[in-house]
Amino acid sequence: MILALNNVSKAFGTDAILEKISFHIEEKEKVGIVGVNGAGKSTLFKIITGELSSDEGEVIMPKTATLGYFSQSLEIDSQNTVYDELKTVFEPVIAIERQLRDMEMQMSRLSGEEYDALMSRYSQLSHEMEDMEGYSYESRLRGVIKGLGFSDEEKEQPIHELSGGQKTRVALGKLLLLQPDILLLDEPTNHLDIESVQWLEEYLKGYKGALLIITHDRYFMDRVAGKIIEIENRKATVYFGNYTHYAEKKAADRKALMHRYINQQKEIKKQEEAIKTLKSFNREKSLKRARSKEKNLEKMERIEAPDALPDTMRFAIKPKKESGNDVLSVNNVAMGFDGQTLFENISFDIKKGERAALIGPNGIGKTTLFRIILGRLDALKGECRLGANVVPGYYDQEQEDLNLDKTIFDEISDTYPELTITEIRNVLAAFVFTGDDVFKTISTLSGGEKGRVALAKIMLSNANFLILDEPTNHLDINSKEILEQALQSYEGTVLYISHDRYFINATADKIIELNSNRAVTYIGNYNYYMEKKADVKEAHTEDTPIETENKLDWKKQKELQAQQRKRENTVKRLEKDIANTEEKIDELTALLEREDVYTDPIRSREVFEEKENLEERLMEMYEEWEGLN
Repeated sequence: MILALNNVSKAFGTDAILEKISFHIEEKEKVGIVGVNGAGKSTLFKIITGELSSDEGEVIMPKTATLGYFSQSLEIDSQNTVYDELKTVFEPVIAIERQLRDMEMQMSRLSGEEYDALMSRYSQLSHEMEDMEGYSYESRLRGVIKGLGFSDEEKEQPIHELSGGQKTRVALGKLLLLQPDILLLDEPTNHLDIESVQWLEEYLKGYKGALLIITHDRYFMDRVAGKIIEIENRKATVYFGNYTHYAEKKAADRKALMHRYINQQKEIKKQEEAIKTLKSFNREKSLKRARSKEKNLEKMERIEAPDALPDTMRFAIKPKKESGNDVLSVNNVAMGFDGQTLFENISFDIKKGERAALIGPNGIGKTTLFRIILGRLDALKGECRLGANVVPGYYDQEQEDLNLDKTIFDEISDTYPELTITEIRNVLAAFVFTGDDVFKTISTLSGGEKGRVALAKIMLSNANFLILDEPTNHLDINSKEILEQALQSYEGTVLYISHDRYFINATADKIIELNSNRAVTYIGNYNYYMEKKADVKEAHTEDTPIETENKLDWKKQKELQAQQRKRENTVKRLEKDIANTEEKIDELTALLEREDVYTDPIRSREVFEEKENLEERLMEMYEEWEGLN
């Protein structure tokens, strides 16, 4: 065991944040910390590091254990270059290296006992160097610099000239190179593009120390964590497995608890009614039995009702106006600034009903491409053409179109004065703003809440083509799931930028990878994209010819898209047939319970056989539906 918390509690004034938190972490264990924004995750980290003191309980770890803490507020300001600042981590190693070089110079001039003594000291220092992994520090340093997305030019840039996000990456790099026994990371994937996040995953999976991670990146947690600690309602619950296993186990546990609670409540109600009836008889024996039942009820260990689940989307969103089949065509687009080319030869198209994710490294020009599509910037070359009846709606990650001084209700009602109070409340309820929440001032909302208001505005517009720039930024996991449900139920077309791979996996049916000199299209979700990338990488390794998807001719691309639409149409038809069949089976089941049917052997047999045939067909449809999905 490298770390343990024993009954740790913390309150700020009268607000209890953590109550009797207990868990332990083994050496080399990788643990994810989850919970809604404000649950107390960062407070827990600060108590572990000693930045905050707990009101009660204790944090236990070996005296010799080293601890490193990364948070989003951690920035480095220095005159050093990125390379030199990260190299400071290895100053003890570099000092030993200098000593060894000096000794090597002296050895050439010594002999006898002096030589033997120096050689003994040289051997001792060499072992120290090996124990510190000093002989590989240069390659480790270069690996972290490249992995965190710093180019050769940026690594020679003075830190004080960097952006806030770049400085945060330098701070993360220093911690990774220090390799403390216990590493606490609070949202380490912010400011990283997908490639850097993937590198960090691999780095942390092989990390020799214990690791505690707070992150809203569910895909990252799935890949790195083997244990999840949930902070909910001031308590901690430990789940063994990755994030997906935690989510499934939590849902199953909650369902089982709710089942036990409902059954117990039924039993309590039954006993209370029996007691009331026995008392109404007002006889000695009946009153005695009533008292006995009351005592049994008092002794019963009551099951508490599970906490209500966060609200979810409650309606399908359909655009008011339907677009044509061809929604967007991007043809040979090039863009650059100040003589520097961002990208060129960019071509792809979007069809009605598709949900496409635009991905690529930071700085490649994804947002710039969106502005060209929207007509807010002119391309240097090529064109972006919207199809017939296409009405775009733009979701800006900064939510710049929201009036911070207005309430949520006024923001919607002022934008759409034709809507009634009931209509506005219904829409806001769908985005989980209920009761007095609708009268909150927008300036007081969290990033996730502002995002939901902005999305509600877009959905209420005539837009049938949503263009979303980093819609999951600043969202907690619950808010991400609400947005996922909104997009899954949306009947229009969607193109979005996102670094959230779990979100992409849940919502995208097409991936467009933007590079400096092309756009590569993959028909599938993020997992499919990763499989195809792995195939290409393997083909490179084996020196075999590579045919990437963007090299498929136009006809092949059309065929793939046609197959995708055909599959989607088949799924919709199957879902309708399944619903109709289930309804028919219910009708036949009810028919079998009617006296005029079950007393008639011939009629009941006919109904039963029809029901059996439908149930067999239903199973076939389920299997076909699962295969298509």
